[in-house]
Amino acid sequence: MKRSVLKRPLLLLGGLCLILWGLDRRYPMQLPESVGLYAHVVVDAEGRPLRSFADTQGVWRYPVTLEQVSPRYIEALLTYEDRWFWYHPGVNPLALARALWQALRYDEIVSGGSTLTMQVARRLYPHTRTLTGKGQQILRALQLERHLSKPEILTLYLNLAPFGGTIEGVQAASFAYLDKPASDLTPAEAALLAVLPQTPSRLRPDRHPQRAQAARDKVLRRMQSLNVWTSEQVADALQEPVYASQLHTPLSAALFSRRLQQRYPQHSLIQTTLDGALQHRLEDTLAHYREHLPPQSSLAVLVVRNRDMSVQAYAGTAEFGNEARFGYLDMVTGIRSPGSTLKPFLYGMAIEAGLIHSQSLLSDVPRDGQTYRPGNFSGGFSGPVSATEALQRSLNVPAVNLLEQFGAARFTQRWQQAGLTLQNQGEAGLALILGGTGTSLEQLVRAYSALANAGQVGELRFRPEDPQRWRYLLSPGSAWITAEMLRTRPEFLHLHSTQPSTQSAPIAWKTGTSYGFRDAWAVGVDQNYTVGVWVGRPDGTPMPGHFGAQTAAPLLFTLFQLLPVQQASPPPPASVQQQTICWPLGTLASQYPALCEQTHNAWILDYTVPPTPLNDHVITTNPLLLWVDESSQQRAPPGCQLTRPTQRTIALWPAALEPWLKVSQRRSARIPPLDPRCQEDSPLYQTRPQITGLEAGARITPTLDQNTSPQIPLQVVGGTGTVSWYVDGRFWQTSLANQVLHYQPDVAGEHEILVVDSQGLTDRKIVTLLR
Repeated sequence: MKRSVLKRPLLLLGGLCLILWGLDRRYPMQLPESVGLYAHVVVDAEGRPLRSFADTQGVWRYPVTLEQVSPRYIEALLTYEDRWFWYHPGVNPLALARALWQALRYDEIVSGGSTLTMQVARRLYPHTRTLTGKGQQILRALQLERHLSKPEILTLYLNLAPFGGTIEGVQAASFAYLDKPASDLTPAEAALLAVLPQTPSRLRPDRHPQRAQAARDKVLRRMQSLNVWTSEQVADALQEPVYASQLHTPLSAALFSRRLQQRYPQHSLIQTTLDGALQHRLEDTLAHYREHLPPQSSLAVLVVRNRDMSVQAYAGTAEFGNEARFGYLDMVTGIRSPGSTLKPFLYGMAIEAGLIHSQSLLSDVPRDGQTYRPGNFSGGFSGPVSATEALQRSLNVPAVNLLEQFGAARFTQRWQQAGLTLQNQGEAGLALILGGTGTSLEQLVRAYSALANAGQVGELRFRPEDPQRWRYLLSPGSAWITAEMLRTRPEFLHLHSTQPSTQSAPIAWKTGTSYGFRDAWAVGVDQNYTVGVWVGRPDGTPMPGHFGAQTAAPLLFTLFQLLPVQQASPPPPASVQQQTICWPLGTLASQYPALCEQTHNAWILDYTVPPTPLNDHVITTNPLLLWVDESSQQRAPPGCQLTRPTQRTIALWPAALEPWLKVSQRRSARIPPLDPRCQEDSPLYQTRPQITGLEAGARITPTLDQNTSPQIPLQVVGGTGTVSWYVDGRFWQTSLANQVLHYQPDVAGEHEILVVDSQGLTDRKIVTLLR
């Protein structure tokens, strides 16, 4: 009899287990793939969302683990929703019986009998609100408990619980309503989020704060009555008002986030290196700055931390989503003409190759007779300039001359070996250095960061786990000297920011403007950060009147004010020395002290002091050694006898610079005349061309009708061959000796008129048109 009594329950239990096993086999549990379950969330370095991409059903879920949620929330959730979670098999029969009794007694649902496991089952396998549906929910809950551990089931609940609207999961709710991660919840906030999934549309704190507070307080009192939290904790929590932001999805660094989401489509959570606080300050700054830009224009900004090449802030457009500003195009990666922004690297390579030092004498004169004859952006020519001045003023002719000397192919090869890209570089030739190629803001920022990284170019790092990879661009010494040449304080710039500059040490910076005012650039680097700015129209149409120094540079310096202060410039490496050098020779002042006309403090590399090239076909040495008769003060070449010969050493300036020199510095004043008894194969100097018909410094008055200026007859005497005329740095026309041209200035102010003969000798006049 006793065996019969025990046998029946065992048979029933065994039959039930067999049925459940059969159902489990017939309807296997299929958990959703993690890629489809969650929204794609891109977060900053601190884990705060930058931008979210909804799942395939438009739901926002941020993946979270049990360890990433505040213990207070877990306590409030389990105490209020399912105190026996850790012990029941997925179903709590007592809770179900209580819920059924209350529903029958009060003719309405008073309390739910669902465990957290059952709620997870309902989220994974939706069902109708019928007894059949409840049965399916119970079976699925038992199935979950069989296949998953309790922590795994709880983690599913943390990610799937509904919180109103399209927000699901405690992490998404915490950021959406409270603007903080679920790990930082206070007791009051934990109690609010614990009760919210019961009836999320009715208890949403952004719409119904009073209802939400009443429900939250009920949870808090339950926590106290069950001695989970102390009375002091609950009393403090009850004092907190319920406040929540309107539901919104984060949208910061929108194009950066899109870029990473497309690069890593299998990752639900993408942690980045971005400094979220800096990113928000950047976007606030750009919101004000873009008001000064013309229609259909955009901008891009990239901020990189030099020591590890981690991206700290990123703006690919002036205004994301604004179609008029092409707000969906990421101009950080857009290929554009770099203008003059490549020049610093040419100077650095030339220093490394021993062609120049920081104060080498360069010539800013017309490249007459050459196939490529650029002018300067500001118009006119400056004659003798130092390498540092030529780079800081971004003079075009010295840069083109230097590239011709260094080699355009050699320059692009060095650039590419560093992992950097230039488009159409083979077709650009010498125009390459003035922007006759294509590159991106990303490439330029990487290159400029080498000036703070001992000449090493690093790959950008977007995520903490991205490896650091470096390539050689410049030697440490040439990189340091180049940066030093670029370090100036921009007192002449009108900054948009009203705040005083916080930079204790000047940054190394460079601007650029592409042909036709299509691109305005500014890139700056200090010891800690490299910042790049591009402004222009993504469709490539011009923005007249907008150029690097006026449009991009003010924003660059405003952005540097958002960064930590650099206290001092880095010291030079051991390969760099500072020496006093002389012009015109370009050598150490101590080498030819008697021939030193101007002294400059120069940074040199590895004790190398390259002299000033004369670019002269006849005179190939400088200083020039001559034999001069003391009586007649006439010279004689070797083999010609003099009565009282004496040797004289003369320092020469490049002949093309003579219009900018004092009369005493010109060759005609320095080289004695040839003894008429002697002959030489080629004269040491030739008669320069001279402009007639116009006095230097002339002031021209308009005609009486005030609408036109008078035509000025111009003629050249002397010189050799056909001469070329330049007005304000731009080629005008050619003429023969004694041919009369007529020049009519049409803009008030100073104008430079310059003529070059076939030997490269020049003359120059400055005139002013009055108004």
